[in-house]
Amino acid sequence: MKESILITGCSSGIGRYCAEQLHKAGYNVVASCRRHEDVEALRQQGLNCVQLDLDDTTSIHQGLQECLAITRGRLDVLFNNAAYGQPGALEDLPTDALRQQFETNLFGWHELTQAVIPIMLQQGSGKIVQNSSVLGLVAMKYRGAYNASKFALEGYTDTLRLELDDTPVHISLIEPGPIESHFRANAKSKFEQHIDLNASRHQTSYRKTLERLGKSSPSSKFTLPPEAVLKPLLNILDSQRPKPRYYVTQPTYIFGFLRRLLPTRKLDMLLSKST
Repeated sequence: MKESILITGCSSGIGRYCAEQLHKAGYNVVASCRRHEDVEALRQQGLNCVQLDLDDTTSIHQGLQECLAITRGRLDVLFNNAAYGQPGALEDLPTDALRQQFETNLFGWHELTQAVIPIMLQQGSGKIVQNSSVLGLVAMKYRGAYNASKFALEGYTDTLRLELDDTPVHISLIEPGPIESHFRANAKSKFEQHIDLNASRHQTSYRKTLERLGKSSPSSKFTLPPEAVLKPLLNILDSQRPKPRYYVTQPTYIFGFLRRLLPTRKLDMLLSKST
């Protein structure tokens, strides 16, 4: 049996695909999902799966303990992946919606990571992989909550890497651009939950946003299947000293380069045209 790995956010998209493929490859995978029905669906496929809701402290620790029972107390890799995007202009965003975004996309990750670190230190090895985003490198309009959570994750992870530099625990970021998933459908639901379109000066742009989020076809010609994220994840698993960062999709490479090259106002001009 290969290394044990806990993957969060496996109900669909990147998490589910990576869990399925790593399981087929012989890794001791423990997938996790927030909803009971998704847990049962993966179990019926033959995967180990636990219920873990990143918005719930009790669920986080209970899910981790169930994972460790499956892996006999060892955890070689944690792949923090579960996240969603809250659309809407920051001026229209209720503070509670921003809190919810950070609860799922950062605070829950911290609580799980904090619980895993002592296990990895005690066993003398481990890897923590954070699934970030191109929007952790550059910002785009109407994605402020998600931008903020991913920018925070980037700083959090850089700090964690420095603090664990003298240990056998390795920290890596994967930074994808557009990937095929249910991300847009979930974002549309969150928009409708928290944003009053008719009361906003951004009505015209919001209607375009809702049209984009409602499409089933890829949102960009650069959109890649979740296999694109599996590739760097496998590189991390196979490496004795994984890299701090792995770019995925052409937009990440482009904007990562332009962020270093262009003055802020020039970069703003480009980003303001992005949708």
